[in-house]
Amino acid sequence: MQATEQAIRQVVQEVLAQLNKGGAEKSAAQRDGDWGVFKDVDQAVAAANEAFEKLSDAGMDARRKAIECVRQICDSQAEELGTLEFNETKIGRLDHKIEKLKIIKLVPGTEFMRTDAFSGDNGLTIVEYAPFGVIGAITPVTHSLPTLAGNVINMVAGGNTLIVNPHPSGARIACEGVRRFNKAIHKATGLENLITIIEQPTLETAAAIFAHRGVKLLCVTGGPAVARAALESRKKAVVAGPGNPPVVVDETACLENAAKSIVKGAAYDNNLLCIGEKEVFAVESIFDTLMVRMGQQGGYQLSAREVDALTKLAFTPPTKPGDHWHLNRDLVGSDATKLAELIGVKVPAGTQLLFGETDVNNPFVPEEQMMPFVPFIRAKNVNQAIELALEYEHGFRHTSLIHSRNVQTMTKMGKAVDTTLFIKNGPSMAGLGLGGEGYLSFSIATPTGEGVTNPLTFTRSRRCVLVDSLRVI
Repeated sequence: MQATEQAIRQVVQEVLAQLNKGGAEKSAAQRDGDWGVFKDVDQAVAAANEAFEKLSDAGMDARRKAIECVRQICDSQAEELGTLEFNETKIGRLDHKIEKLKIIKLVPGTEFMRTDAFSGDNGLTIVEYAPFGVIGAITPVTHSLPTLAGNVINMVAGGNTLIVNPHPSGARIACEGVRRFNKAIHKATGLENLITIIEQPTLETAAAIFAHRGVKLLCVTGGPAVARAALESRKKAVVAGPGNPPVVVDETACLENAAKSIVKGAAYDNNLLCIGEKEVFAVESIFDTLMVRMGQQGGYQLSAREVDALTKLAFTPPTKPGDHWHLNRDLVGSDATKLAELIGVKVPAGTQLLFGETDVNNPFVPEEQMMPFVPFIRAKNVNQAIELALEYEHGFRHTSLIHSRNVQTMTKMGKAVDTTLFIKNGPSMAGLGLGGEGYLSFSIATPTGEGVTNPLTFTRSRRCVLVDSLRVI
């Protein structure tokens, strides 16, 4: 009898079911995983689910120990791991790759977990924050290991385990980090595979994670395409979407501080941060002075001709109506000195950022470019500057910044742009607790509304009610 496609599929499913049944009887160490690094999505999810059950039994102390392992490795091995990431991805700045691992200790862990209580005449009710289970995480090439490490701390603090599909261009360092984390966690707690990762990630493995019944929640930090895919999934998703952070500078601003902050934020890791300053709208009356201050703070001003030459290298025009300008990915995360050399300009040693005056038609203004060049646009007044900021932020509601001493102006812009992060009189990193108050996370969920993620982001609220008892007052 000729085998039909349906019959073949049924046989394959039966075989897989038997393999999965047999695999479930093995310990995590007996699967094909190398300290959490797996070739197969199904096996990785199975290992993560087994680890979740054991973590649930182990209690809060095991979570604390696991998180401390991640923090210690990121801090003590930052130079080695940061160098490995820099050599693999070939984008950004080595000193900032190392620093991003050093500051992982600022990501909140179990100290964020809490229990809420309501006590009254009718008894006692408590609200506790429970884990989802296995979380499917997508991590970006821009901050491969820091994003992964921050997610591990947040998610494990909430009692979850992970399966990670890293960006292919940052997969080796992500896998190496997972091996080191899991080895240390096993030594400290006896738990295996709290973190699993796909060794050779593809769009297909990402789709398999999105669809897998063993994955209960998604957390995506990446480009627009993968963000859309997560939003279209049937699972709850925490999605860090695109951004194009504008900066407004008005006539009341401290221009020295504004320039210093813009250079510091936009130059950080060669402007790979999604929160980094991408375009500046400055009022006419202080525009020229601000440009001088920028040069005094480590920036280098390009002439109109030089800006045009860089623009032609960085972008290709839309190929069809309604299309976007296309970014030259080879320049993403390049040093300012390299960008200058490509257009025949020699800049002083130590130059961190290129900048220049443009109009709003220059593609550096509307496009989320990730390189150390910032366009400056003249505005007639602060009202026009805020209007332009609102327009070119594109409604992403990600990040916006203002330099002003006028409280009413700051309030007006804050209401108008409605961004998740709104930073006044400081660099963009201040919005993540680096020079400003608050806590750090490398996943900022804008489309789905969670904002700067923390352990409670990855938990379920559970209410436990006892009627007419344990009210002891």
